[in-house]
Amino acid sequence: MRQYELIERVRAYEPDADEALLNKAYVYAVRMHGSQTRASGDPYFAHPVEVAGILTEYRLDTASIVTALLHDVIEDTQATRADIETLFGAEVAELVEGVTKLSKLELTAEHTRQAENLRKFILAISKDVRVLLVKLADRLHNMRTLHFIKTPAKRERIARETLDIYAPLARNIGCHRICSELEELAFEQLNPMARTAIIRRLETLRGEQGKAVSTVSGEIARILQANGIPSRVFGREKHPFSIWRKLQRKSIGFSALSDIYAFRVIVDSEADCYRALGLIHRAWPCMPERFKDFISTPKRNNYRSIHTTVIGPKGMRIEMQIRTEAMDRVAEDGVAAHWRYKNQSYGFDAEHMQAEGGRDPLHNLRQLVAVLEHGGDAEDLVEHAKLELFLDQTFAFTPKGKLVTLPRGAMPLDFAYAVHTDIGDSTIGAKINGELKPLRTPLVNGDVVEIIKGAKPAVPPDWSSLTVTGKARSAIRRHIRQTEKEESLRLGKAALFSAFERVGKSRTGVSLRPALEQLAYKTDDDLYDAIGRGRATPMQVIDIVFPGLKDSEKAAITARRRIEDGSGARLFVRGAFAQGAELRFAPCCTPVPGDRIVGIAWAEGVTIHTIDCPNLAQYEDQGDRWLDLTWTPEAERNTLSRARLRVTILNTPGVLGEVCTIIGEAGGNIVGLKMTHRQEDLFDVDVDLDVHDSKHITNLVAALRACPSVENAERPLG
Repeated sequence: MRQYELIERVRAYEPDADEALLNKAYVYAVRMHGSQTRASGDPYFAHPVEVAGILTEYRLDTASIVTALLHDVIEDTQATRADIETLFGAEVAELVEGVTKLSKLELTAEHTRQAENLRKFILAISKDVRVLLVKLADRLHNMRTLHFIKTPAKRERIARETLDIYAPLARNIGCHRICSELEELAFEQLNPMARTAIIRRLETLRGEQGKAVSTVSGEIARILQANGIPSRVFGREKHPFSIWRKLQRKSIGFSALSDIYAFRVIVDSEADCYRALGLIHRAWPCMPERFKDFISTPKRNNYRSIHTTVIGPKGMRIEMQIRTEAMDRVAEDGVAAHWRYKNQSYGFDAEHMQAEGGRDPLHNLRQLVAVLEHGGDAEDLVEHAKLELFLDQTFAFTPKGKLVTLPRGAMPLDFAYAVHTDIGDSTIGAKINGELKPLRTPLVNGDVVEIIKGAKPAVPPDWSSLTVTGKARSAIRRHIRQTEKEESLRLGKAALFSAFERVGKSRTGVSLRPALEQLAYKTDDDLYDAIGRGRATPMQVIDIVFPGLKDSEKAAITARRRIEDGSGARLFVRGAFAQGAELRFAPCCTPVPGDRIVGIAWAEGVTIHTIDCPNLAQYEDQGDRWLDLTWTPEAERNTLSRARLRVTILNTPGVLGEVCTIIGEAGGNIVGLKMTHRQEDLFDVDVDLDVHDSKHITNLVAALRACPSVENAERPLG
């Protein structure tokens, strides 16, 4: 993009923009980046210019555009913050420095550096949302040009980082357009086969239902027009990654998805939204469980719309989103929709946002700042940040009617900590809709939650398994960190000694002093504690204590270890069970690392179940036998677990081979197959396989559901 083209774009929505400042920033960026080039071979300065161009699509102010032009000069050239402040002013200098701090976020770095980068990231964007918008535009252009990077591992790292951090951040401030494109570009890199399979099925569906989509759009518009409601109606197709995420999350196959095609109804006013809803529900029967009113209760990112699903012509399920033009702009552009002129100056209009029913776009990010205040381990911080950013929401209420917004899957303890940390710390029980319920009960939309408090704070060691929010988990871990050191010492010592055995070394007579010095721990116990908590690894210690080990010898440590029943399972599961207790993994739900787990105590030991196993219902009135359990860091590293999938496939030649190929390509190792419920068209196959963790299973299931020959795939329970 040429200099004059960029300035014309800015002046198109901000006629009073400081043209001289924009020109100076453009020239300065070109001069400072000089002969630097990108992986594509293009001059480097083309990148900041394109980033600035992306921000003009969202009509951002002059300071943001100037920041985009300069966002790499401190990191990649001789320029300093002082230079930027002298030439472009304090506001631009602070924004550029904020974006520079974010540029080092690498999810593959060691935990300590990763957490420190994430800490800087959150603190910077919690002060000024423009820092995040510039960084998102920067990441978007980098993803658009990712294919020029020759190293596959680097492409994968950048794509994973985009999916784990940047796309959820964009969603949190409502920038749906940026979020969707980032997700699609990352998906294309990380799982091209699955994406191709979904695209092929969409092409088939487009040919089958394309005419129906046009017919339904016309019918909706006709009904609204006949009743005096001006509208725009159009169908839209779900993005491949969005379909993939739903296949991962829901126990349904591709053919059962009801919202691959949805219809957007745009009307003039909020009142017209509800009038249109009534007319549509009178024309076609609605599906009550598929109705959501995000106008009266907006999402955390200020998204407002009415969602409903009706049974339309020929039994076709039709999902509709009903909203105004203003709501549609906020739905697509989020916080960027509120830049406008006010009092002769151009910038973010908070009053306009509030008048539109929105709230502070940084509210969610400031909750992460509260997590930072609790301190804690590096891995805690990263885990909590991802939890806060990535989960969908549930609406619950206090007995006095105050709305509390929580992530999907939240439980009463999350609710208690969301109200106040002191309330969470002193919780001993909860009533949901007037009934006393276990603290492991997931909340659903509309629940009224009353927290029962004890006389003094008392946080049991494994409450973290009863929470999903970062705020709750960080507060709980702050308490239990003081009481769990003995367990961490035991786990760390056992893990290290096990590693010694696997490389054929005796612990006797070996000094850990070199490892203590290099890893900055004072005593052997401090090192064991760090290993037990996951801050250090046995491999790091082995490398230091036995520097001459061959790669073939080290492979014994890095090889995946099987998690099996018996006393040895204590290395992988922690909880308040008796010393020497035998641990058994329930075959009905086959728990794997990443699942939320509980234990049922028996005279001879403990049986471990996933928290949603239906067989737990028989122990509901035996609360003294329930044990809250968690996986250890050792379990979440290089382990293998046995799991079972139930796959419903078409009864046609070659399908079973196709299923096995998909599982193999996704890294699953099949150890058993059993065909059940064979019918004329379909039959079920129970597949026993070795997997790494619950995320691995989720990806396997989604890959299978994307296959045209697979009707459904899921983990059987009970």
